[in-house]
Amino acid sequence: MKYKIRRESSYIVLTMNVLVLILVSSNLRSPITSVGPVLHQISSSLHLNNLQSSMLTSIPLLMFASCSVLVSRFSHRFSINRFLLYALIILSFGLFMRVFGSVWTLFTGSIFIGLGVCIGNVITPGYIKNNFPKQIGLMTGIFAVSMNLTAALASGYSVSLGEWTGYGWRGSLGVWLVIALLALFVVILELLLNKSRLKQTGNSLVKSDFNMFKSAQAWNISIFMGLQSLVYYSLISWLPAVLGDYGMQGNGPGWVLFIIQISMIPITFVGPVIASKMKNQKAMIVFISVLMLASILMFAWLKSEWIYATAVLLGLSNGLSFSLSILFFSLRTKSSANAIKISGMAQSVGYLIAAFGPAVFGKLHDYDASWKLSFYFLGISVIVMFYFGIKAARRKFVED
Repeated sequence: MKYKIRRESSYIVLTMNVLVLILVSSNLRSPITSVGPVLHQISSSLHLNNLQSSMLTSIPLLMFASCSVLVSRFSHRFSINRFLLYALIILSFGLFMRVFGSVWTLFTGSIFIGLGVCIGNVITPGYIKNNFPKQIGLMTGIFAVSMNLTAALASGYSVSLGEWTGYGWRGSLGVWLVIALLALFVVILELLLNKSRLKQTGNSLVKSDFNMFKSAQAWNISIFMGLQSLVYYSLISWLPAVLGDYGMQGNGPGWVLFIIQISMIPITFVGPVIASKMKNQKAMIVFISVLMLASILMFAWLKSEWIYATAVLLGLSNGLSFSLSILFFSLRTKSSANAIKISGMAQSVGYLIAAFGPAVFGKLHDYDASWKLSFYFLGISVIVMFYFGIKAARRKFVED
C-alpha cells in the first residue's frame, strides 16, 4: 500500500514538473515574437518614431545581455522553483503594463518582460538538469518545442488575435498574459504540493565558485549560441522588408516567417534526444552549418524563388542550433549550479552578440540595395559559428 502511494506521488510530481517546463517555456519567446506583426499598429496608435519602434524588440535582447550573468550569480540563494515563480510574476506584471495605455507603460512593461524572460531563460536549463537528470535530451526537446510553437503562433496569429478580441494591438499582446498567469498558477501549485522535496532541491543547488569566464569551453558554447541567435534575430527583424523588396506582397512575408518557426518544431524535439545519445555532436554542427549557409545563400541569390523551401532549411538549421545550444548547458556541466552559470554566461554573451546582428544587417543595406552584402555578412557569421560549434561539440566539460 505504501509503495502504491509513493508511486502515485512520484507520478504526480513528474506530471507537475513536465507541466511547469511546458508552460514556463511557452512564455520565453511569444511575448517578443508577438510584437513584430503589430508594430505598425503600435507606432500609429502611440505616435512612435522609428527609433522608439525598434526599441520595443531591442529592449528584451538588451535585458538578456545585461542581466543573464547576474541571475546566474544569485541563483544559489533560492530554489529553482522559487526563481521561476519570481520570473513569472515579473513577466506577468510586464505583460500587463505593456498594454496599459501609454508610451511610458509600453516601454516599462517591455523592460519587465525582458527581465522575466531573462530569468526564465537562465534558470530553466538548471530545472531540466535537476528534475530530469536521465531525460535531459527529451526534456530539452520538449522545452524547445514549447517555446518555438508558441513563438510561431504569436507571430502568425498576432494580428488575428487583436481582431478577435476587439482590442487591436492591445489584444494581440495582452492575450499572452493568460498563458503567463496559467504558468504562474502551476508553479505555485507545485511549490505548495512539494514543499519538502523542493526544500531539498533548493539546498542541493549549492553555490558554485567556478569562474565560467575562464573556461575555453564555456566561451565556445557562448559564441556558438550568440552567432546562431544573430542569424535568427537578423532575419526575423529584416526578412519582411527583404521579401517586400523581392516583390512579395500582402501576407506573404508573414507566412514565410510562420513557416520558419513551424519548421523548427520537429527538429527541436528530435534533435536533443539524438544529440544526448551521441559521443559528440560534431556531425550535427556540420549538418546545421551546411543547411544554414545554404538557406542564406538561397535568400541572397534566388530571392523569392523557392522561398518556402528556403524557409524550411533555415527553420531546420536554426531550430537544431538553438536546441543544441540549450542542451550544451546540461551536457557540458557536472552540476545544476554550473548548468545555470553557463546558461547565464552563454545567454549574456550570446544575446549581446545577437543584438548587433539586425543593426549590421540593416546598415549594410545602405551600401547595397540588393541585400546581398547583408546576407554575406550572415554567411560569414555561419562560418565562424561552425568553428566554435565544432569546439563546443567536443565531449569536454566546462569545468575541465
